[in-house]
Amino acid sequence: MLDLFASSPNLAAELFERTASSFRVQETVRLSLTPAFLLAAIGAVMNVMMSRLIWVADRIERLDLRMESEGESERALRELKWLQRRRLLAQRAVVFSTLAALTICVVIALLFVSAFIEPQIGSVTAVAWIATMVFLVTSLVLLVQETMVAARGHRLRK
Repeated sequence: MLDLFASSPNLAAELFERTASSFRVQETVRLSLTPAFLLAAIGAVMNVMMSRLIWVADRIERLDLRMESEGESERALRELKWLQRRRLLAQRAVVFSTLAALTICVVIALLFVSAFIEPQIGSVTAVAWIATMVFLVTSLVLLVQETMVAARGHRLRK
């Protein structure tokens, strides 16, 4: 990095000049607010998903202990399969939500970088935004599937 500054004494001045524009910084912050709010929303959805995942994992653990002490019954095995299906869906939903959160962070970083460099990287930013939406929609679909599986679970209690 120091070699870069040493080879071009004007580079530091040019970089400072590009970043000194408070209008450019303000505009970039304004543009990054929407993705930042989306990041907060993703966090809230992930909180719901994690709560469901923790409940399912705890229930599987308690069921396993009960099956060890009392033996395996057909009903317990059906419930275990049901819980494992829920866990798989919830885990996948969390993974896709995490990917959405990571890519929205990339979008925010790209917005700031694009304000201070000459090459246009709007296409890269758009691709990252689209990837975020794909990950988020996939995550929400998995969450809906998990809740539907959970709703059908009342039949196991009979």
